[in-house]
Parts: sequence; structure tokens; C-alpha cells
Amino acid sequence: MTTQPILLTEAEVELLRKEVGKPSLMGKSIEANRKELEAFMRLPLDVPGHGEAGGYEHNRHKQNYTYMNLAGRLFLITQEEKYAQFVKDLLAIYAEKYLTFDFHVQKNTNPTGRLFHQILNEHCWLMFTSLAYSCVASVMTEEERTAVVERIFEPMLDMFTVKYAHDFDRIHNHGIWAVAAVGICGLAIGKPEYLEMSVYGQDRDDTGGFLAQISQLFAPSGYYMEGPYYHRYAIRPTCVFAEVVHRHMPEVDIYNYKDKVIGNTVQAMLATAYPNGEFPALNDASRTMSITDMGVQVAVSVYSKHYGLDDNILGMAKIQNAVWMHPCGLELSQAYDKAIADREIGIPFWPSVELNEGPTGNNGAQGFIRMQDKTGDVSQLVMNYGQHGMGHGNFDTLGITFFNRGQEVLREYGFCRWVNVEPKFGGRYLDENKSYARQTIAHNAVTIDEQCQNGFDVDRADSVHGLPHFFKVEGTEINGMSAFANDHYPNTDMQRSVFMLNLDELEAPLLLDLYRIEGEGEHQYDYSHQYDGQIVRTNFDYQSFGELNTLGDDFGYQHLWKVASGKVQDMALVSWLQNSTYYTWLGTSSSAKQNGDNEVIFTRTGANDPSFNLRSEPAFILRSKGESTLFASVLETHGYFNEEFEQSVNARGQVKDIRVVGYNAVGSIVEITTEKSLVTVMISNVLGADDQTPHQVEMNGKTYSWNGFYSLEVNAFGQEK
Repeated sequence: MTTQPILLTEAEVELLRKEVGKPSLMGKSIEANRKELEAFMRLPLDVPGHGEAGGYEHNRHKQNYTYMNLAGRLFLITQEEKYAQFVKDLLAIYAEKYLTFDFHVQKNTNPTGRLFHQILNEHCWLMFTSLAYSCVASVMTEEERTAVVERIFEPMLDMFTVKYAHDFDRIHNHGIWAVAAVGICGLAIGKPEYLEMSVYGQDRDDTGGFLAQISQLFAPSGYYMEGPYYHRYAIRPTCVFAEVVHRHMPEVDIYNYKDKVIGNTVQAMLATAYPNGEFPALNDASRTMSITDMGVQVAVSVYSKHYGLDDNILGMAKIQNAVWMHPCGLELSQAYDKAIADREIGIPFWPSVELNEGPTGNNGAQGFIRMQDKTGDVSQLVMNYGQHGMGHGNFDTLGITFFNRGQEVLREYGFCRWVNVEPKFGGRYLDENKSYARQTIAHNAVTIDEQCQNGFDVDRADSVHGLPHFFKVEGTEINGMSAFANDHYPNTDMQRSVFMLNLDELEAPLLLDLYRIEGEGEHQYDYSHQYDGQIVRTNFDYQSFGELNTLGDDFGYQHLWKVASGKVQDMALVSWLQNSTYYTWLGTSSSAKQNGDNEVIFTRTGANDPSFNLRSEPAFILRSKGESTLFASVLETHGYFNEEFEQSVNARGQVKDIRVVGYNAVGSIVEITTEKSLVTVMISNVLGADDQTPHQVEMNGKTYSWNGFYSLEVNAFGQEK
């Protein structure tokens, strides 16, 4: 029996054909794919040997499978023979050459393929090429089909399921690509047993296969344990293979499996994005990956077909200005056309959300709080209090990022690799990814005694997680979240509580951050802030060093130049200009007056980096020493600067002071002074408290009482308290 298109029926192809030349999202997508493919087809066919990751050979094999995948569908849609011929000619060359290629020499922990430096890329090649083959097999001769099956597909299937059997069922984003590739190829060559193996695992139990992958990698909330960057990479084979299973194994009921985990994970992925569409660089990640990625386009199309539409999904389609060239994408395209005929579709505004982690949702969470200012600009606050994230996890539990006015303000460094830059170790992960980018000090967190959380032990980190305390986002004046991390440093408990305050006198939501550490004995606490821009003022004297030394010897400190430092007696102020916006940070600790030796240290990455692998980026650290401490800080967004027109407005801001009134096991009390008011915030430190739990603490002869997780009091100056 001749192979039929795996993801398309004749009736669906007819409907897609009617979109050719139309101004619809599908029509534009078909035309864009066609132009891109034909530009590539003008190049001579080439099937090179293998080379370095990111080199010509690597990229050419990737282009070959990408354009074969497009050409197969475009052949069916347009009925133009040249597209089928392109696929057949390329496959013929691969059939001739594939088994003549030796396996790559292994340079990292990933098994190698014949085409690529790691079999992950070979999985990608097989998945997309199998889909292309299924579209053109009907116009191939028996001899041509036999050559492709016997000299490419069957050897690849053997490599993935026999030679590298130990890797096939690994719960990892690589594993999703593996099962999708093998299952789709099995269908393409008439061997459905490979589809069954891919769905249920090699042992046909719940330890491997697609169902195990989506059950264990995705939490009930849909959050993907390795973070948004690898989520958007894993989402493409997840959604493509889900559609294959839906069509060829309907008894699995894949779109309802595990409480609709496929739909939940698409929603969760989209809900992590910053307002500009970029994903926060949680765990190993690029800082520039966004919702326009092709995998996200596929996911949005699949979601709209199987889980329904709302204006956020339509808004995603508007930003992407494209849909998956598939019936799922066609339905989204048609729904979008209908919607814009009735009303304006705006940019998506995702609500604040807490995404639980772990297979049962009990391994902590990731918190995303959003709040708009008076102009509609969205501030987004992210905190990590979930699980580690396996081999791609960073050691930054309780780390935060903050975004507003179109830019990340408290920033993530992201991974240390130059993807597809062949001279930089073939685009692979560099040594500095471990020695700096994944270390605690590289994040907006507290590092204790210049050590990394969990001693940079992945197994240890994977065995613990954050403990959610509260996530409250119903208010208009204050929204916040809090969590504990009690297993990440020896004999040390940590709690972080972060809020956005909407005060009438301020231009934008004010970020309030409380980081409480309970330790035994004397410790050094480094409260670090990764920023970007130009320092414009401080409220303390500091010394800039003409001769630079590193901040420390290990755990990332060896990569930080100590650029300047200054002692602070009480509250420290650091203000900087990032593009057109001023930011002023005011911070203190409970031990500031007690010890009198708090210090602000300005650093820059680049030390002990002989190959210039690290980007040169600034940070500042508030260093405090003691047995236990409470750090408290605010970050104010204010003013405007335009270099072209030499305009500067409100360069100093309205917040004047922050003070730790006190803290104990029951609660923490801080006071914020602005130009017009005194703001008192009381926060619960009781793990297990709820919305009604009464709290009472005495500080400096005054009693503070409140019910629930926190309380906010704003008293204007001149007003009776």
C-alpha cells in the first residue's frame, strides 16, 4: 500500500488549496513558505558529510529537512510537480550517501548521529523528512521508495531504538523529539508498531514513550520543567505528534489525556511571555526567543482547533501574522478573518498566573504577576520557586526578574552559548555556562558565603524545590507572592516575598522585595541585582578600582570583576538610566545599623574568560553579614530621557527611603517613605497560613496586627495615623 500524507486528507488539501493567493493568514503563510522554499530551490542540491555544530554541514542538513517538509505540503496544496521533484531528488542523494557517513566523534554527553553531532538533530531530520516523504511517496517509483526506506529510514529507526535504546525513553525534550520522529517514520513506511512504541514506550509501560513524556515533563498547570526556552522547542514535536496520534490512534484521546495536558501546556507557555513577546530566560535559555518561533505558531494553531478560541489566541495570531500550514492553522485563519470583520483584535494581555511544577503539581511553582500603569504599560514580575529543571536547571530558586516599558530591568543572563556560531565550540554550551551562567550569583537572588545553591549538585537540586506561601493578585493597590526555600543551603531557611504596589503618586507600579534568611552562625549574604544601563547617582561614596581584581575564586565569583565598592550605614540608593527610563533602587537590611559594615559592590562579567565567551554585563550587590537577616528593597520606575531632543524629566523619582521595622517568625514589617506618604507593609512569615490567619507582632514597642498573608497601610503626610 502506498504511503498517504500523515497529517492531511484529500478534503483538507482541497480546502487549503482554496487559500492560495488570498490575503488571509493562511494565504499569506502559504505564499511566504513558497517564496522561502523557491529561494532555497535555486541553490544546487547538496548533501554534505558531517561537520561542526553550527557549521555549513550542520546548517545544510537542517535546511534540507526544513524545506523538504515545506515542499511536501506545497506539492499537495499547489499540485506543482517541481516541489515533489525537489523532495525526491534530495531523498535520492541521502539514500545514496547516508550509510557511507561515519558517526560523529562525540564531544559532549549527547550520543552522535551520522549527519549531526548529536542525535537530537537527527531526530528532527527524521520527523520532518518522514512527513515530507508521506506527501510525495505516491509519485515515487517502488524502487525510489525502497531505497529511501532501506538506506535511510530503517537504519535511523534501528539507531534510535536499538543502538541508542537507552536514550529513547529518556524523560527530556530530546525524548519528545525521539518518540515523535520514530512514530511518524513508522507510519510513513507502513510499520505502525513504531507508532505504538513511541506512544507507550519500548517496554509498553508508563516509564517511557510520548504519554510518559507529557505526563512527567509537563505539570498539571502545563509548565515545562526546563523553562520557557526549551518549552517552545519541545512544543513543536509535542503538538505535531499529538495531531498524528489524534488522527491515527484516536482511542488514546490525546487532547483530553491527563486533564488536557496538551492544551494546558500551550496556555502555560504563552502565559510566561513578557509583554513584548519574548520569553523570560529561566534556566538555560536565550534572552531573545519569542512567541514568533515556528513551534509556537504550530502550538497556537493546534490549540485553537482543539481547545477553542479567545481574544488572546487571536491576538497571538495577529502578532505572529502567520499560521501553521495545516488544517488546524486554516481554522485559526478563518476565525481570525471573521473576528477582525467584527472588532479590533488587540495585543494579548495574559493575566497573572501561578504555574505549579512537577508531575502532580506539588514541586513548587513559577509565579508571574502583571500590573498595568495609568498609560496601559504592563509591568511583569517573575519569581522562581519551583523545581530545578534537570540538566538545564539554574541554581536560582527564589530568583526574580522584572520587566516594564518594553525591557527587562532586573535581568537574566541567559545561557552561555552562541547558538550556531561555529567558531564558538560549534554553538554548543561553553564551560562558562557551568562556571558562571547557572550559578546563583549570576541571578537576582541571595548568595550565601560565595557558594552556589545546593553546591552546584544537579542531583541534589533536583531532589528539592521551593515551597509556595501565597500568590495574591486580586487587588488593585497591591499584588504579591511569597515562597520558602529551606533545602538549598545547609542549615538555612530562606523566604522571599515580592509585591507590586500601585500608588497614586507614582508613575508605574513599585516593586517591593523582601528576602529573609535564617541561618546558624555568622554568614556573608550577597543580595545581587543584574541590571543594564548607565549609573546616574548613588547616595553613598564608593571607590572605583583602577586595578581590577575578581570578586572571588569559585561559584561564578571568579568571572566577576570588582569594579567599585562603598560602605553603607543604612539605606543604599542606586539609580540608573536604561534606554529612555530611569530606575531607582533603594535597599537595606535588618543588620545595616547593627553591623555598620554593609557594602554595595559594583561588578562586571568578563574575568577569567580568555576566549571572550561571556558578555560584559553589570550588576550590583548589597553585601551584609550576620547570623540572620532581612533584605528589603524597592525599585521605582520613573521619568523619561530622550537623547536626540536632549530632554530629561523626573530623573530622581518620588521614593525617599525604605526601612526594616523588624521581623520574626510570625511576620516582617517594612516602611517606605515617598514624597507624599508613609507606606507600611506587613507580611506573614508563617508557612501554612491562609487568608484568615491572624498575625500579631511587637516591634520597638508597637503592636502590628493583621489577618491573612499581608496588609498595606498608606498614610499621607499631614494625615492622622
